Amino acid sequence: MKHKAGDARLVAILGTAQTLGWASSYYLPAMLAEPMAADLGVSPVTVFAAFSLALLVSALVGPLAGRKIDVGGGRPVLAAASLVFAGGLVVLALAQGPIGLFLGWAVIGLAMGSGLYEAAFSTLVRLRGSDARATITGITLIAGFASTVGWPLSAVMEAHLGWRGACIGWALLHLVVGLPLNLSLPRATRVVRATPDAQAQPVPDTGAVPVPGAALAAVLLAFVFAVTWFISTAMAAHLPRLLQDAGASLAMAVALGAIVGPAQVAARLLEFGFLRHVHPLLSARLAALAHPLGVVLMAAGGAAFAPAFVLLHGAGNGILTIAKGTLPLVLFGPQGYGLRQGWLTLPARLSQAIAPLAFGAAIDRWGAGALWLSAFLGAAALGALLLMPKVAPR
Repeated sequence: MKHKAGDARLVAILGTAQTLGWASSYYLPAMLAEPMAADLGVSPVTVFAAFSLALLVSALVGPLAGRKIDVGGGRPVLAAASLVFAGGLVVLALAQGPIGLFLGWAVIGLAMGSGLYEAAFSTLVRLRGSDARATITGITLIAGFASTVGWPLSAVMEAHLGWRGACIGWALLHLVVGLPLNLSLPRATRVVRATPDAQAQPVPDTGAVPVPGAALAAVLLAFVFAVTWFISTAMAAHLPRLLQDAGASLAMAVALGAIVGPAQVAARLLEFGFLRHVHPLLSARLAALAHPLGVVLMAAGGAAFAPAFVLLHGAGNGILTIAKGTLPLVLFGPQGYGLRQGWLTLPARLSQAIAPLAFGAAIDRWGAGALWLSAFLGAAALGALLLMPKVAPR
């Protein structure tokens, strides 16, 4: 009972902190890009280019942050990320031109690489080991509402305080909410490993586990993460436009776009309830199938099947977010999880950075037919999951 209460506390702390982190970074440009661009005398494309820089920086920071969590636990890393988030948002608020814009987003990228899901998942694994699956699912349930909370709050702050005031507001929230939450996390204990002379010596749980098939599994998993994050980011940036190209009205496209978040959360509830009793690889395969299946349905039935496509895409994306935390844990074990997670998600961060521009170019050329590209990528991810070798972690 005490362990369950501790898990609930961890989920509440990290879920709330993650909601704040995602809302004030990943979901910030959607509301502030246009006023930011107008005030700084640049185009919205320039603002999104600065955001892409943040994603690139976060990709490079990820392995280092994971290593730090493996050695000393997530509490100091996540607390530092709260301070860096606040600092980056203040730099952004003080920007007077493109240099300040890119500098602010670069600092925010440092925080994203050390303070979002990968760091939170690594923290949970450091604290709970192989039993972290349920808590990983739990924090994604709460943070799944980051856009639901973040977009309206950014819009309200921008309307009353301007975009600079909105950035300062988010920075203050990191200092008065995010930082205390992350500092309240339990300290990670050092792992005791038996030595040949039967004496126990405390050593940090940082090394990789050499097991048969691990190298191939890691390559396939990195490919799956890169492809699925590309699809997720492309849909987040272009879904309303795609739906209109497929024949939906503007009102219908906006309404359907709004149900992606609830579809993700509903799927995560399914994972938390029923699917947690099956191997994460099976739930990941089903989730990878969802987007291509939705594309086929909408291609066959037109705009009438757009709701089915949106629901399938959202549900699949919701479960795949959990799989990014649970699959490396199940396939490779908890040892060296943070560092491994950083390297596994590095290609995904890079693909995420180019997704809006690359998929936008595909839509310019093919219209709604660009969905066949995302369907092909989703099918490739499913194929990689089907080819995943059996790995037996120590």
